[in-house]
Amino acid sequence: MGEEQDFDFEASYWGDCTNTFDEERKQFVYAECMGLPIQGFRIMTPGLRVLDVGGGPVSMLLKAHGLKQGLVWDPLRYPAWTVDRYRIKNIGVRCAYGEDVNEQGWDEVWMYNCLQHTHDPRRIIENCLRAGRVFRIFEWIDIPPHEGHPQMLTKELLDAWTEVDGQTRQFHHHHGCHGRAYFAVVSARG
Repeated sequence: MGEEQDFDFEASYWGDCTNTFDEERKQFVYAECMGLPIQGFRIMTPGLRVLDVGGGPVSMLLKAHGLKQGLVWDPLRYPAWTVDRYRIKNIGVRCAYGEDVNEQGWDEVWMYNCLQHTHDPRRIIENCLRAGRVFRIFEWIDIPPHEGHPQMLTKELLDAWTEVDGQTRQFHHHHGCHGRAYFAVVSARG
């Protein structure tokens, strides 16, 4: 399957972006694993500037409370109203590949449930590590490539690319999460 078909697959998953509950409920599991403070249905980000790589149409930044500034970096184009919603929350949108992230100076960089969809996951991680002081990652691992997901990620690969010993956890239909996950908080190199 080619890159264009992978993007078509992902775009069809989101559709018109009006029913995103399935992904949004998982985001609180991701956030908890990524060590983010949660109060109710809010992620506490007092005064932080956060770059979300691969955040899609419903970035966790929309749940951020106290966010100073955010930027969602994602290669897919979503309905205009999703971009308007980001702007209301002082969150910018950059429609570009994660392989092309060229940001610096962010307090934190978040990436979750993203790398299976990409062309060069190692390069994306390198870019994230240069973009901010802290890099938080949550990714599904040990899943063979399939339609829309050309990458098979493993703990060993992610540990090598992040240069930390990340944690893993097996989920059994916990708030919509099922499978083996990798997560880590990394002091960035940038």
